[in-house]
Amino acid sequence: MARELDLKNAGLKATLPRMKVLDLFQGSKVRHMTAEDVYRLLMDEGMDVGLATIYRVLTQFEQAGLLKRHHFEGGKSIFELHDGDKHDHIVCVNTGQVVEFHDAEIEKRIEKIVKEHGFELVDHVLHIRALAPSKDGKPPARGGAAKTGRGTR
Repeated sequence: MARELDLKNAGLKATLPRMKVLDLFQGSKVRHMTAEDVYRLLMDEGMDVGLATIYRVLTQFEQAGLLKRHHFEGGKSIFELHDGDKHDHIVCVNTGQVVEFHDAEIEKRIEKIVKEHGFELVDHVLHIRALAPSKDGKPPARGGAAKTGRGTR
């Protein structure tokens, strides 16, 4: 019932595809997903839904403020639940792995820089592009383009 209320409060009708997509974002340990990720997960659950429907639902959720869209590595849109939690991202340029973090000092510094230039801060987006540590203990090696934005810790 909470998901139907979330959709209604966002001005959206509670259709089965919308409820399934919302459930996916609210219940998944993976916080960052592409439309293709959502599509695959719903197909794995046996739901018969088209990729165009997934794109439409994700865009509607973004416009309604339920999801945030990011453009990390690889040129694909990555979506995450907009839960009011202010955080920034570190994105591996090789794998597309995304790690969320919050740093109060960075937030203070951004506020200070904005004020020093006579601006009023409305919002900011910080994506740090980096190389993730390798699983075998070797130093990170720069490789090809990132694959997806999945794999948030």
